[in-house]
Amino acid sequence: MDYTTLRSLKPSEYEGAADGYRVTGSMAQAAKDHIENVVAAGMRKSLEGEAAGAAQKQLQALAKNFHYVQTECGVIGTALNGFAYDMAAAKRKLDSAVADALAEKFTIEPDGSVTYPSGPEKVDGKIPHGGTANGATTSSAQGVNRQAAQFDPNPYYARAQAIADRIAGALQEATTADEKWAPKLRALKADDDLTVSDRDWRDVTSDTRGVLAAADAYLDTIDDIPKDGSAEDNAQWWKGLSEDERDDYVSMHPASVGALNGLPADVRDEANRVVLAEQRGATQQQFDAWLKKEPTHYRDYVDPVTGRVTKGVGAPTGEWEKWNKEKERIEGRLRGMDTIQDRFDATGKKGLPEAYLLGFDAEGRGGDGRVVLANGNPDTADHTAVYVPGTGTHLSDIGKDLDRGATLWRESDSVSQGSEVSTITWFDYDAPRSAKPGEKGDVFPEAMFDSHAAEGGPVLRDFLEGNRAAHVEATGGAGHTTAVGHSYGTTVIGDAAKSGGWPDGPLAVDDVLVAGSPGMQADRAGDLGIKPGHMWAMGGEGNDTFVREGGRWAAGLGDNWTIPTDPSFGSNVLESDAVDHSAFWDENSLSLRQQAYVITGRYGRTRVE
Repeated sequence: MDYTTLRSLKPSEYEGAADGYRVTGSMAQAAKDHIENVVAAGMRKSLEGEAAGAAQKQLQALAKNFHYVQTECGVIGTALNGFAYDMAAAKRKLDSAVADALAEKFTIEPDGSVTYPSGPEKVDGKIPHGGTANGATTSSAQGVNRQAAQFDPNPYYARAQAIADRIAGALQEATTADEKWAPKLRALKADDDLTVSDRDWRDVTSDTRGVLAAADAYLDTIDDIPKDGSAEDNAQWWKGLSEDERDDYVSMHPASVGALNGLPADVRDEANRVVLAEQRGATQQQFDAWLKKEPTHYRDYVDPVTGRVTKGVGAPTGEWEKWNKEKERIEGRLRGMDTIQDRFDATGKKGLPEAYLLGFDAEGRGGDGRVVLANGNPDTADHTAVYVPGTGTHLSDIGKDLDRGATLWRESDSVSQGSEVSTITWFDYDAPRSAKPGEKGDVFPEAMFDSHAAEGGPVLRDFLEGNRAAHVEATGGAGHTTAVGHSYGTTVIGDAAKSGGWPDGPLAVDDVLVAGSPGMQADRAGDLGIKPGHMWAMGGEGNDTFVREGGRWAAGLGDNWTIPTDPSFGSNVLESDAVDHSAFWDENSLSLRQQAYVITGRYGRTRVE
């Protein structure tokens, strides 16, 4: 970076370009949202058939392309602001040095050196001659120059040399910034095709990391997320950021923003969709690479009588079985992420509202992933239900729990009498596993113990508090919230209630409804801080009886062998027609309708045993 270039540089022009990219990103976001929630959703309501299905696929691809544009524009905008910030710092130093030189009536040469005039007074009978000071940037060279100036009879020399050193320092700082940013900005160039591939999304991750590393000084000017902050602290932090700062934070830290309780649902959704797209692209590339590593599948078969060897027809090799297990694991993650995308694409189908991805991580806390997805905006809903699934939940099979959330929404919406409803599938804990028949495993399944619920309970509590804080911020009121738990998920709710140290901190819900509960770590609903009359429980037939009764003796689940459907627990025990442990969400069932009445606050319509 030379003197002339830095002197004429206008960092504000790069900031203006960043604003332009942000406007483009906002336009892309608006186009994506319009396609997904208006055009595609409207088509689903009225059109069917092969042509409609093909059109839907094209619309989905177009929406994904707009999402990519939105995301990349955000990264580019942050990069330009980071570059402008670094260059502005160097430019300010240069401008300050230039102003001091002009005040001294010195001349700055094109190479950044400073020419000074002859001395003002004679020394030893002579006027000291003028000269040119060349700036230095190393401490040793600057020391030599200062020493030389002390012996020079012209007083202008020392002042000119100091200014020249400052100019040289500013040029060096600008050069360093330029060399740092040039490859980062070049890397932001997208492919010259119209297809947004998994590789493109993988590049978004790489671009973000590159910009994040380069823009550290600029990003340090933005207040960081409150350390160990409450949901209210998080909400106030977000409110205190400017629009540009919010955009920068979402662009650089989408996973952090997406996981932050207390922030608006649409903000978390925007951030988590970026995380989903990036992790989907990375996982697909991982899967494609793994397929190329497939080892020999079958062992050679040796006839026990003749000894004849037939190659590749025997039992699978141990190496292949190990490879296949990893293949199925990666494949399961892809399936789970595609299931989430399918829910986005189902907006409008059977009246289903817009989906909000409030939490996502393909890895999750225990390797099973993490998904928190809302049907409808919980920030503005009159009634919100937070459904907590139980044993065996994982990303690869998240579809059944997302379907339950959607089914709850449809049923609750049908009885809401015009009130706005949101239902949330909350899977943000390491759910226990149970050994399947024929598989090797522990003598007692993991669900027999409370450790998973003890870890997940505080996480659920924080989410519920964040949900309430965001609702208060959006509407001025808390709304009506119901925690709905199934099986081991009910134990998580119990631990969530206890984790706040009741009676000082009850859960941020109005009602608790549990189905097929093996126990909630309490003898009575009152021990969990649940208001009288607002604890609801239901049981089913078949294997559900085994699950609930098993909770009486399972270690760590049913304190004193009390379960929520026991009269002594203090629940409103709802009538149920569930024929087994998984039937509480069957369409057109009494069990489902009972839940909808509680979720919408229509308690008088419920049927209690």
